Amino acid sequence: TSTVSTTTTETPATETASDVTPEHIVLIKSPMVGTFYSKPNPNSDPYSRVGDHVDPTTTVCIIEAMKVFNDIPAEVSGKIVAVLAEDEEPVDVGRPLFKVDTSQ
Repeated sequence: TSTVSTTTTETPATETASDVTPEHIVLIKSPMVGTFYSKPNPNSDPYSRVGDHVDPTTTVCIIEAMKVFNDIPAEVSGKIVAVLAEDEEPVDVGRPLFKVDTSQ
């Protein structure tokens, strides 16, 4: 039984160590439950792509909640280094959507 307990304890510690994010990397998280949209309509370019520079007022995506389309601002300045959600994917409150490098 103690062997199982030791293995169980080690696994989360390893996962936690790999999830450590440098201080200058900020996650933009979903403020609500809804559907993630990367662009205003199917024929448009995405609001934000990897490599784009954003500032606090830059709209990075839209989240649709109960037929209302909500613009989501970056709320930070920096360079988008990862888009963590797929277009039309359901998202929950607090779900990471983007990684932003605030040192750039």
